[in-house]
Amino acid sequence: MTQIGNRKADHIRICKDERIAPGYCYWDDIRFVHNALPEVDLDDIDTRCVLFGKELEFPLIVTAITGGFDGAVKINSNIAEACAELGIGMGVGSERAGVAGVSPESYSVIKEFDVPLVIGNVGAPQLVGQHSKDRFTSEMVGQARDLIDADIVAIHLNFLQEVVQPEGDTNAEGCRDAIRELALEHPIMVKETGAGISRDVCDRIKGIGIRGLDIAGMGGTSFSAVELYRAMDSGDRIRTCMGESFFDWGIPTPVSLSQCTGSGLPLIASGGVLDGIHVAASIAMGATAAGVANIVLGEATQSAEAVIEKLTVIREELRAAMFLTGSRNLSQLARAKHVVLGETRQWMDQL
Repeated sequence: MTQIGNRKADHIRICKDERIAPGYCYWDDIRFVHNALPEVDLDDIDTRCVLFGKELEFPLIVTAITGGFDGAVKINSNIAEACAELGIGMGVGSERAGVAGVSPESYSVIKEFDVPLVIGNVGAPQLVGQHSKDRFTSEMVGQARDLIDADIVAIHLNFLQEVVQPEGDTNAEGCRDAIRELALEHPIMVKETGAGISRDVCDRIKGIGIRGLDIAGMGGTSFSAVELYRAMDSGDRIRTCMGESFFDWGIPTPVSLSQCTGSGLPLIASGGVLDGIHVAASIAMGATAAGVANIVLGEATQSAEAVIEKLTVIREELRAAMFLTGSRNLSQLARAKHVVLGETRQWMDQL
């Protein structure tokens, strides 16, 4: 297996077997006001939404998980089959490996399924590589799109992971301009990877041609934690300490969502979303859709049926939350009364 393949296999193993999320669930701070007389027929509730011009049966994306090693073929195939069956969107892990010829079938396998919204994945650090030969060009972004027939490509901002990772790319200078140039030629969105997007950053990037944001806040998978375990395995004491120190670095997802709702861009709220009530909370707070990843990883290593069952539970929990708030559709859910408590409220008050 190649070095990059080994790293991606490590990520999957760690995400399955280790504690990689903070102990506090920020989404549980969002509480709906119960409607004791909802005047809604549960059977008539409409969960459909449109994101990037594609209709989804309910507002959920299985966001970027993996690709680039042989074991990812089964994972992405099972997720793609489930997303096609349920009519929701799907992203893949960083496509740098696939474009370079490392296990491209671990990405392209999803083309065998009719997934209504497919999101590609390219790292922002690779857009400004130290040497021109190392940079991910517009042509390569096109190759990444073709590899999975992507409807849109997410440029992921994973600098927390990169600064902890021993082999990380830590030059961020020029990324905004590079994203703007790509957006002239390709449908581009921007995605954080677990540390959230602030209002200031949102304001800096919303006018450069991108089509949406996945805020991917703190509260779910911490890639600082993922790299912590890799550093421990390799005996790298410095990176182990850094991974521990930055384990819960970032902006909690509901806070990041509140920071970005005035952008006018479609927002995907991922990071710590565990159930359908959290999906409902994300819609009530201004997201177009929610995103999940690690909570389906175990099922994705088993079968498509296991993924379908997991995602169906989330869909039915969302419908129940809509029913109990008297929301016939997502537009009404977006106006559902709710309160914000705990640490999330403290964050919002401070900001």
